[in-house]
Amino acid sequence: MPKETEIKLRASRATLLALREHPLLKKRNKSGWQQHELFNQYFDTPARDLAGAKVALRLRRDGEQIIQTLKSRGQSVAGLSERNEWDWYLDKAELDLGKLDDSCWPASLANLDKASLQPVFSTDFLREKADIAWGRGKAKVAIEAALDLGKVCTGPQQEEICELELELREGEPAALLELAIELAADLPLMPCDISKAERGYRLFDSNSYSLSLPATELQPEQALDDVFAALAWQLLGNSQRLAEQYRFNSHWKLLEQWLQQLTDLRALLASLGQAAPRASSHALREALDALLKDWRPLLLAGQHDDQLRQQAPERFASELDNTRWGLFSLQASLWLLQRGWITARNARGNRQGQAPIGKWLPRLLAEEANDLQLRRYQQQPEDLAEQLPRIERLLAWLRLARQMLELPEVDRLYGELLKLEALAQQPLNPEQLAARSLQAHTVSTLRAWKSLVR
Repeated sequence: MPKETEIKLRASRATLLALREHPLLKKRNKSGWQQHELFNQYFDTPARDLAGAKVALRLRRDGEQIIQTLKSRGQSVAGLSERNEWDWYLDKAELDLGKLDDSCWPASLANLDKASLQPVFSTDFLREKADIAWGRGKAKVAIEAALDLGKVCTGPQQEEICELELELREGEPAALLELAIELAADLPLMPCDISKAERGYRLFDSNSYSLSLPATELQPEQALDDVFAALAWQLLGNSQRLAEQYRFNSHWKLLEQWLQQLTDLRALLASLGQAAPRASSHALREALDALLKDWRPLLLAGQHDDQLRQQAPERFASELDNTRWGLFSLQASLWLLQRGWITARNARGNRQGQAPIGKWLPRLLAEEANDLQLRRYQQQPEDLAEQLPRIERLLAWLRLARQMLELPEVDRLYGELLKLEALAQQPLNPEQLAARSLQAHTVSTLRAWKSLVR
């Protein structure tokens, strides 16, 4: 089955110009930059059946060539994607429905009347592409770099296309990320997990763009290493999709959800113990801490300040205009791809990393619950904020993996801990102190909590 592996990076017009002259690309450019005007028409049914099946069908005019392309969505996270793709070269600019047979057409659309397919939007852009190649150890890497500038249109609505695409032709997927990281260290490049087709559909319906990756299905016998990798990929991918959608529509709730993904990722990292030696995750933790330090106070203050909410989109745009967010995202992706947390792990760490999640997680939560010492904070509620990292670790695992736990009323435990977290973050006053003490008591009396701390 034909596949494409690529990474898409949102850029500004100024960044596109700078990329064309970037010393690293100049050094590795084997073909020079070639310009192509690409005119693309996308097709779907009036009911948007293809979009629902995560399929994109287009006709492209590239010079004198007419290319019919079918793409189905594969794995995609943090801009690094792997998709199934079929291309057919046609004699005229009309869909050849005969090409859409069982060898490529999704089984979920088997009963679709293909005659109902019609044009829905277009993406027209100027592409400058070059063949980039270099040696990576003893292996060769070949990548097609494409600078795309244009627009996606449907009727009067349109959105600018301004991005760098890096498509792997030869070598390991890590090479894509390594090249992107080197470029993102100098220029603001935002890993962007949204295809041109998804942008077109978003013009019809701003909510059509999925804000989260499919939930990870966990099994009790899965090793901690595998569970952490799956959950961390999910959190990182969600953060990218939320960042993209907040950039698009500035809805405050999306910014809160974006921060939550980063908070959960930081909490998971802090909970792994010897399975992830601190030295192996130092750079990632440092980058996460810097983002959380800058954005958490704004999100907390913005809960009660409309002016701060109105100013947040401009501040977020400034974040994207700098290199920090894109560089963090790409470095985290490479770290996860290469399983960087196992670096220099000792024998005990290896055993912990291979422990079944169904046995490891209850032990972790029991340790955290006992160390939280809720009775103390019923008497000293003013000190509860010092336990926020521990509460966040408990909540992260309950949010993402509580189906692994045999605890009574575990959903209620999660909800009451959320309330305790919110109170621990609020400014101190007599009313808040009383509420903290009462909520700490409420959590401590829950059946699930008693099962953990016994």
